[in-house]
Amino acid sequence: MCSYAIRTKYLIPSNKDSAPSHNNSYNGGTTALMEIIATKSECKSRMGANKTILQCPKWNAKRFRVSKKALAIPMTFMILFASLSAVISITYLFAVSKVDVSSQLLKVSSAKQNMDTLEDSLKYVVWQPGSSKTLEFGDCGGKLLTEPSANLLTINVTDGTFYEAIFNSSVGGVVYELPYSETSDTGLYLKGTSKVVENKSGAVMTQLYIDSGDEHPEIVLRYRPMVSSSTAGTENGKPVNNVRIYVVNLNSSQNIQLMGKIPIKISCVNTTTSVSSYNVSYQPASLTTQVTLCNRQAQVSVPISSNENGAIINVELVVCNAKIERWER
Repeated sequence: MCSYAIRTKYLIPSNKDSAPSHNNSYNGGTTALMEIIATKSECKSRMGANKTILQCPKWNAKRFRVSKKALAIPMTFMILFASLSAVISITYLFAVSKVDVSSQLLKVSSAKQNMDTLEDSLKYVVWQPGSSKTLEFGDCGGKLLTEPSANLLTINVTDGTFYEAIFNSSVGGVVYELPYSETSDTGLYLKGTSKVVENKSGAVMTQLYIDSGDEHPEIVLRYRPMVSSSTAGTENGKPVNNVRIYVVNLNSSQNIQLMGKIPIKISCVNTTTSVSSYNVSYQPASLTTQVTLCNRQAQVSVPISSNENGAIINVELVVCNAKIERWER
C-alpha cells in the first residue's frame, strides 16, 4: 500500500476507481475537503502490474466561473464600491453646502459692518457744515446703491386749530443689495427702531435695518425726523414755546450703483433753518407733528405752555443736507 500526503482545500473525485479507500474517509458520491496523493517514489516501487498512480485533481476554472460563488464575489465588490461612492458623494455635497452657508453668513456679516461704518461716518459729519470724511466700502458680493430720490418725507404741524405743512421732499437713503435670495434677519433693526418719528430724549434718527427687497434682501440706511420742545419765558404776556424738528437730507447725493470695493466721500453741504411762528389767543395744550415717511404715517405730540392770554409757538425746522459720492482719489 502506498503512503499518502494530505493537503487541504482540494476536491477529490467521487469515482471509487480513481483512488483507494483510506480508513473509510470517503465513499462514492462523497466529496472530502482534502487531497490524498501517493508519494511518487513509493508508488513506483509498489505499483507492480497495476501501472496506475494517483494524480492530483486539476483546478476546474470553467466550473468556478459558472458557480454561484464566482458570481457573488464580483457583485459584492460592486455593491461595496457603489455604496462607498454614494457615501463619499453625499459627504462632499454636505461639506460644500456647509462651506457655502458659512461663506454667505460671513459676507452678510461684513455687509452689516460696512453699512454700520458708513453710518458712523455720516454721524461724524452731519450738523457740521464743510466737514467731510472718506472711507472704502468693502466688497461683500452685493451692490451698493445710493437713492437720492427715495424716501418721500412730509411733515405737518397742528394744535387742533391751525394746520400747516412745513416739509415735503424726498430725503434719500442708501441700500446695499445682498447677493442671496433669503435671510433670516429680515426686519431686524441694526440701529434705531421702526418708528417713523421720534421725540424721546436719547433716541437716534438713524434707521439701519434689513429689508426683504424686491429681488434680494437689502440693508437699508435712512434717517427719520426728530422732534424736541422747550419754553423760553414770556413775550407780551404769553408763554413762548419753541418746537424744533430735525431732518437729515441725503437727496443731494450722487447716484451710485456699484459692486466690489468702492471709495466713498461723505460731506456736510450745509444746514438750513426755517421758523414758523404762531401767536394764538387761546390756550392750546399740545402741538402735534404728523409725519409720513416712505408711505408710513405716525405722529408725536409735545406739550405747549399757555395762559389766559394765549401762547406763542415757534416751529423751527432744521435740515442738514449731507452728500454721499464716489471718491476720486
